Amino acid sequence: MGADQEVLPGVEFPLYDKGSNGKRACLGDYDLASVEIYTSPFCPYCHRAKALLKDKGVGFKEVDVLMAPGKRAEMRERADGKNTVPQIFIDGQHIGGCDDLQALDQDGRLDALLQAGT
Repeated sequence: MGADQEVLPGVEFPLYDKGSNGKRACLGDYDLASVEIYTSPFCPYCHRAKALLKDKGVGFKEVDVLMAPGKRAEMRERADGKNTVPQIFIDGQHIGGCDDLQALDQDGRLDALLQAGT
């Protein structure tokens, strides 16, 4: 892992390389949005959401709320009080959970969000 990659407990997918602004991922020739996902290891919805992002070739920062318990409070604050995982953020915008991410993909709106800033 490069020196410019962020590491958090419980990460199982390579994190994005931070660009000069520290926010965006660069995969291939495309500048992609920053994706954060709060998870727990035994959550099937977390696994589904991560699989969807992986299938799209999108790197993400995963925060395991069991390994870093203080992060659950951070997640609740950022997600307007929602306490369930996953909670997903794209470029700091709260997307919601797995069902919300899948709905965006089915509606054809997820790719545009992931390529925001290009």
